[in-house]
Order: sequence, then C-alpha cells, then structure tokens
Amino acid sequence: MINPFYKQVYDLVRTIPQGKVMSYGQIAKNLGRPRSAREVGRAMRVCSVDNVPWQRVVMFDGRIAGGVHAPVRKAMLEAEGVQFLPDGRVDMKVCQVI
Repeated sequence: MINPFYKQVYDLVRTIPQGKVMSYGQIAKNLGRPRSAREVGRAMRVCSVDNVPWQRVVMFDGRIAGGVHAPVRKAMLEAEGVQFLPDGRVDMKVCQVI
C-alpha cells in the first residue's frame, strides 16, 4: 500500500506541465506541510508509480538532484524545453510553476 502523503506528492507532480518545474519545498508547501521537503524527496526517490514526471522536481535553487541519474534528468528537462542558467541550474525565474 502506498503512503498517503506520497500519493499526494505523486498526484501533484503529475500536474506539473511539460517545460516547467517545482521544488521539493514548493510541493511540500502546496500540500500543507511546508517543513516536509525532505519527505517529498524520499517520496520521489522511491517512486515506482507510472506517469509521474519525476524529472520536473528540482532543488529550490534549480539544482538537479539524483546523484548518478542527474545527467539523465537534465537531458529529459532539456528535451522538454526547460531553460538552464550557465552554471547548469534550472532557470527557476522562467521555469518554476507558481
């Protein structure tokens, strides 16, 4: 059985449009748990649910988490039209869902 909070996270992540991103903290805040960004990260790390665009969730400053998977995530975001800053971070001013 899926953790109820994780289900809420996945449902919200599914609403992020192509070419846009949300931060872990932004997701937590939108779900009424503003101090749960790390829990959102855990939910995303164990996500085995279909149709969850996990690549669209990034750090608050646009950094891409994911360790060895970060380059794959970046390539997926680039293919969606996400804009990046010269230092490799997502341009949150342009691409963040508000």
